[in-house]
Amino acid sequence: MNKLADEEQTVAKPGIVTPKQMIAAVVFAVLALFLASVVPSVEVAWVSAILMLTIYLFAFEVVGVDVAAATVMVLLGLTTLLAPYMGLEQGLVDNKHLFDGFSSNAVISIIAVMIIGAGLDKTGIMSKVAAFILKVGGTTEGRIIPIISATVGFISSFMQNVGAAALFLPVVSRISARSGLPMSRLLMPMGFTAILGGTMTMVGSSPLILLNDLILTSNKALPAAQQMDTWGLFSVTPVGAALIVTGILYFVLAGRFVLPKTKSESSTVGSDPMAYFHDVYGVDFAVNELVVTNNSDLIGKKLDEVETSYRVRVIANKRSGEAGRVGPGALARDTIIEAGMVLGIVADPHDLTHFVEKYELKKRKELRTFSESLSVTKAGIAEVVIPPGSSLIGKNARDVWMRKTYGLAMIGLHRDGETMREGDDIRSMPFHPGDTLVVHTAWNALERIEKDRDFVVVTTEYPREEEMRPHKILPAAIFFGIALFMVLFTDIRLSVALLTGAMGMVLSGVLNIEEAYDAVSWKTVFLLASLIPLGLAVETTGTAKWIAEQVLFVVGDMPVWVIQAAVAILATFFTLVMSNVGATVLLVPLAVNIAIGAGANPAVFALTVAIATSNSFLIPTHQVNALIMGPAGYRVADFMKAGGIMTVLFLVVMMVMMNLVF
Repeated sequence: MNKLADEEQTVAKPGIVTPKQMIAAVVFAVLALFLASVVPSVEVAWVSAILMLTIYLFAFEVVGVDVAAATVMVLLGLTTLLAPYMGLEQGLVDNKHLFDGFSSNAVISIIAVMIIGAGLDKTGIMSKVAAFILKVGGTTEGRIIPIISATVGFISSFMQNVGAAALFLPVVSRISARSGLPMSRLLMPMGFTAILGGTMTMVGSSPLILLNDLILTSNKALPAAQQMDTWGLFSVTPVGAALIVTGILYFVLAGRFVLPKTKSESSTVGSDPMAYFHDVYGVDFAVNELVVTNNSDLIGKKLDEVETSYRVRVIANKRSGEAGRVGPGALARDTIIEAGMVLGIVADPHDLTHFVEKYELKKRKELRTFSESLSVTKAGIAEVVIPPGSSLIGKNARDVWMRKTYGLAMIGLHRDGETMREGDDIRSMPFHPGDTLVVHTAWNALERIEKDRDFVVVTTEYPREEEMRPHKILPAAIFFGIALFMVLFTDIRLSVALLTGAMGMVLSGVLNIEEAYDAVSWKTVFLLASLIPLGLAVETTGTAKWIAEQVLFVVGDMPVWVIQAAVAILATFFTLVMSNVGATVLLVPLAVNIAIGAGANPAVFALTVAIATSNSFLIPTHQVNALIMGPAGYRVADFMKAGGIMTVLFLVVMMVMMNLVF
């Protein structure tokens, strides 16, 4: 799934640099030279230069972001060899630790949650969740985005936000395929609210989990009168809730302007099951749901009495109090229509409108009853040929009760270069060798038809039932539950807890090992693992401490809220270029000392740092952003456009809420 998106990711061609990129390169080079002239050491100068290079490569996409990150990692490694020529005593990063990122807790955790998510998807759980969301939210951005975002935000408040985002990635993929909305319109709201959800509780993100320990450590150096109390589990909930609501409202109101429309893997199935039929045969058919009202003259009629006359084809039905019926054995031409019955119909929009008006039917705006069974992952248009030697030659669709017997609802017959449709009474025409039948069918029925010698199935690219493993839902749920329990209620390392669930799914047959490998977005893995050495260099060379001291020196004599805002902005910047845990560890002691000097509450300043390290929307360096970048086909520019506004909103809402609550 991720391979396709990775291939579609837009990157500049190697060796080709645009004038805009050249100008930007000169600007960044000048800025790097300026920093080199004011920093306290050669080590800080070189790290600052590499930071400028990283930001330039990310912002202007000279190469892919994963290539840029790996290149920076290699450069850091080469500083060990080139140290004498760079004025350094040793390399900026010890080469023994250069590749630690590939075994880091964060990267292994991401690999594990991708595998867990794929396992849950294989069992059909995610498909059912997607169907429920579609049933409640319909197929419009304005309704789907709040439901997905609020759900992920809540889940993220009690588990790692990258885990919540990864688990919902298959759900969003399903929703995209069924609603026709590009994944790029849905994944960024989901990802951003997963990050925001980490601010809802003190266990929602690594910095908040770490904060109380850092406060206790700082208390050891403080007099008794200035020592800080630790924060409770829900101390930050008012702030986090406000941030999540802000994020949802932002995308609902401004999403049409800031969200891109890019190709994603949702296009592998196709968002419109009738698109191929339209392109090849030149007719505009669509799937709709109709409800038979109590005063409709359609009540008591048989399907056969109305389908040909009104050029409609019924492919599914549901009686009140019963389950929906789709596929072989579900429908026959002598089915009697009842009041309250829901009909799934394939028809030209003009013919459908006439049919609805004639019989006073209620047309639903989107699929609800059949949102799952008639989704593009379960049913669609297919082409089937009658081969020479078929026992059906000379018979017609009525003779063999094709819809009931085979689950094939014939909506077109192509013969001798001419396409005939429902209104041409195609079901009464005897089959000829070479006839192409255009049918609407459930994919599991088409899979069985492929083995029938009376047909040759032309359509081969469709989701096959064998790819799903609903019988594995119990072991998948058990191992997911074990992983979740370990994450929430034990002190075991996150990566170990999640890998327990992932390997459990492989060993129990929910996934085979090849499917587990395919579930991992290796672009994401290389992006994150390659950036970790840069964060290490920023910390160990004193670059981060120097930047923090300079900023805090400038605002030290200003009002308390200005100083607090500066701390938040500084934390926001640091979390873009290094790990949020590293930024928190570095800045909390500085923020505590600044707060004491300014007469402010040091615990609030410490909390400001821990919350602000979740303000990571500008570039795809956060684990969640890196996770959704490939599947949605996002570019760095897309994050800068949507994330820039979100970054400002985050800072404003956080500052207002913290000053109101604390």
